[in-house]
Amino acid sequence: MTADKLDLLQGTLDLMVLQTLAAMGSLHGYGIARRIEQVSGNEVLLNQGTIYASLVRLEQRGWIASSWGVSGNNRKAKFYALTPAGQQQLTADAHYWQRLSGVMDRVLAMSADPDEEATPA
Repeated sequence: MTADKLDLLQGTLDLMVLQTLAAMGSLHGYGIARRIEQVSGNEVLLNQGTIYASLVRLEQRGWIASSWGVSGNNRKAKFYALTPAGQQQLTADAHYWQRLSGVMDRVLAMSADPDEEATPA
């Protein structure tokens, strides 16, 4: 991993997209990517190919739905919205990542002393 920008683990971008749509409502792909970049403090930069691959994958799974509309700069754009199945998936994925994050916190806090237990997070 580079020191400048974070490489995303598999599955994290899909979760970020689902959460962005849950928080912001219907958005076009560019808007989703910019919002994720903004919230990450520009630690994550997304190119069009990366975000659109995620959007296609999520739509194929039925977790988001798309419709054509007009963007803020008066251009035709495809807007994406969370489906009820997507909301369920977001809840399950968020729970999983919170559990995994807690485990990583405990592992990274591990002491070099085998007799000393790490304090649970």
